[in-house]
Amino acid sequence: MAVHRVVPNIQSEAAEQSREFYGMLGFEEVMNHGWIMTLASPSAPAAQISVMAEDLTAPVAPDLSIEVDDVDAAYAVVRASGAEIVHPLQDEEWGVRRFFVRDPNGRVVNVLGHR
Repeated sequence: MAVHRVVPNIQSEAAEQSREFYGMLGFEEVMNHGWIMTLASPSAPAAQISVMAEDLTAPVAPDLSIEVDDVDAAYAVVRASGAEIVHPLQDEEWGVRRFFVRDPNGRVVNVLGHR
């Protein structure tokens, strides 16, 4: 399994202010679904930050997102480990397949793959 990118997720109601703040550091908006906005570096597109008010289809907002090449394999490995699944594996209407797992530090990790 290969990791494509890792994105910190900031839970916030201040999307516009966040866009302006991180824009001063060179980030530009690359995605905005209303409830989540992703900012990326034009010179290094995998360098990203997401700002979300809440997650649209999950019970909690994740602290971190990790995009992998095989989310089904990742899910199988995580389940076999006995780690806490916070949100089950499912396809989302915006083109990703994902699940949430709690890491040993109590952080919620969104593990996803694009369909």
